[in-house]
Amino acid sequence: MNPVITVEHLHKVYGSTVAVDDISFEVYRGEIFGMVGPNGAGKTTTIECIEGLREPTAGTIRVLGLDPTHDRRRVMARIGIQLQTSSLPPRLKVGEIVDLFASFYPHTVDAQALLEQLGLAEKRNTLYEKLSGGQKQRLFIALALLNDPDIVFLDELTTGLDPQARLVMWEMVEAIRDQGKTIFLTTHYMEEAERLCDRVAIVNQGRIVALDTPAHLVRQLDASVRVVFEPLTPVDISILEALPTVTHVEANGRGIVIHGRDEQVLVDVVQALTAQRIRFTNLRTEQPTLEDVFLSVANNGKAKAVR
Repeated sequence: MNPVITVEHLHKVYGSTVAVDDISFEVYRGEIFGMVGPNGAGKTTTIECIEGLREPTAGTIRVLGLDPTHDRRRVMARIGIQLQTSSLPPRLKVGEIVDLFASFYPHTVDAQALLEQLGLAEKRNTLYEKLSGGQKQRLFIALALLNDPDIVFLDELTTGLDPQARLVMWEMVEAIRDQGKTIFLTTHYMEEAERLCDRVAIVNQGRIVALDTPAHLVRQLDASVRVVFEPLTPVDISILEALPTVTHVEANGRGIVIHGRDEQVLVDVVQALTAQRIRFTNLRTEQPTLEDVFLSVANNGKAKAVR
C-alpha cells in the first residue's frame, strides 16, 4: 500500500477551542477515503490543514511526500479542491470561470472535454447565478479537476442537494476514482460514505473514534437485526418479547420495531403474528449500517478497529 497522505498527531486549536485533537492516519493511492461525523466534529479543519489552507497547531502532514504548508505551491499544483462553501461572481459565465481558473496552472486538461464529461458543455454560456445547485457542484468539481490532480479533496460535496442530484454526484465521484485518482472526501451522510468509500474515519469531537472499511466496521458492531412492521390489529407486545430470538421490542411512529439476535428472528416473528391472527403490513428487515456504527462509537467514545 502506497500512502499519498500521511497525518501524524495533528492538533488544531483556536484559542480555548480544540478543533482537532491528536489525529493520525494514512490515505493510500487510488482509494476513496472518507472522513465522516457530525457538523463541528473537526472534519473540515482536518482537510483544510492537509490542503495547506490552515496551519496545524502541532503534528506532521505529508501530501505526496511534501509539506502542504512549506511546499504549498508544489502541493497545490498536484491536488484539486472542492471547498465546503464556495462562491463565484454571479454574472460570470461558466466558460469564463473555467478559462479563468485554467489560467492559474501551467498545464491543464482539455477544458471543453471536461465540461462535456461533467454534463456542463451546454452551460458554457450560462451565467453562474442561473445554474442549479447540482450544476454548481459539478462546476466546482470541474474546477478541481482542471489541473489533472493526483488527489481530489471533496468537502461536504452533496450537502443541500436533492436525492437525484446526490446520486449523480456519487456516480461522478466513482468515475473520478476510476481514472486512477485518489479521493479524500468529508461528509455527514453515512449512506454516502458507505456507498463510496474504501475506508472511513469516523470523527467525533476532534478525534478519530473508528477507522476501517465500512463493511468491517459494520461487522464488528455486532448489532441486532431489526424486523419492522405496521400492525393493522392490536398487538400484545409481550408475545413478541417472549420469543427466544428477540432481544427487545419498540413501538414508535414507524410501527413495531423488533430487535433480534440473527436472521431467524424474522421467521419467529411472522409465525407468532400468524398464530395470533394479527394482521400487519410493510413487514421488512433492516440490517446494521454505518450510521449504527457511528451512533455506537460516538455514544461510548471508544475507538474501533483503527487501520
